[in-house]
Amino acid sequence: MSASRKLASFRLPPLPTVGELIKLYNLRAEKQLSQNFLLDLRLTDKLVRQAGSLRDAHVCEVGPGPGGLTRSILNAGAADVLVVEKDSRFIPGLKLLSEAAPGKLRIVHGDILNYRMDRGFPRNISKSWEEDLPNLHIIGNLPFSVATPLIIKWLENIANRTGPFVYGRTRLTLTFQKEVAERLTASTGSRQRSRLSVMAQYLCTVRNCFTIPGRAFVPKPEVDVGVVHFTPLVQPQIQQPFKLVEKVVRNIFQFRRKFCHKGVEKLFPEACRMELTQEMMQKADVDPTVRPTELTIPQVRALVDAYAYLSAHDPHLLNYEYREELRLKHLARQKKVPVDTFMDMSTSTPPSPL
Repeated sequence: MSASRKLASFRLPPLPTVGELIKLYNLRAEKQLSQNFLLDLRLTDKLVRQAGSLRDAHVCEVGPGPGGLTRSILNAGAADVLVVEKDSRFIPGLKLLSEAAPGKLRIVHGDILNYRMDRGFPRNISKSWEEDLPNLHIIGNLPFSVATPLIIKWLENIANRTGPFVYGRTRLTLTFQKEVAERLTASTGSRQRSRLSVMAQYLCTVRNCFTIPGRAFVPKPEVDVGVVHFTPLVQPQIQQPFKLVEKVVRNIFQFRRKFCHKGVEKLFPEACRMELTQEMMQKADVDPTVRPTELTIPQVRALVDAYAYLSAHDPHLLNYEYREELRLKHLARQKKVPVDTFMDMSTSTPPSPL
């Protein structure tokens, strides 16, 4: 039998069940860490299948917890599984799993938000961005508290081809609260359409795979869970820096129920607001009375390109933040000093989470 066939047919030896491990190590889910265990191996197998073939693959699993999903990844034929777990209580159980799969499971005790995944795998697995997809996957049953910040970070990594995307167009298969999963995959005009929809879809093909009922988790969360698969696009649909795209989209969607020009207005200081808003809308050739949820990605691209054009002629626009202006005006009123004193101290604030 060939080595690759042996690898593909690998099955873990008999082990304590995940439920037994939880009892053995007294592993209670921590509510403040928004932990919910998925114990049904039929569901973890189904989740892993959404990633595609894992034969001989390299996989990073985020937050393996008691290791139920890890077992399904190993049984799917992955050659190299790197698990990143923040909670030290789960490390002994993961070590037991590592001993049952010699040479296949590496354990990192750390926070995925800080972990340098660009150093986690051999560079010889890399593919150029335009080539075939690398045989590298990120899979995770994410705690709700980390899921949105993490996908925002990875979207920026995709735009800049950094982090796990130094290896090429690494695929992701992740869980989110059902509502977040629906936002990520929402089509133009749908009720769930949001800035998260636009930011994900301009960079990736995004697929809502299936929904896991909350009752399948221990403890049972108050919401159902969606499994979402991301494949980075060869060419992003908007050819501008991530931070600039994020700023425009964030402003447009801050008034998601109003006409889109209301959000565009807040990209500009009050003194030139109306004039530059009109110029930007005309240059983008976008109807100012379209609502944000109805904007297509080509229309968003036109708006971002128009803003980039205006900013190139006046670089100060890039540093302007409407919310920061409101904050400084509020401080000025509280301290009873001229607004200009505070405005002179103004600096751009980092973008809020999507």
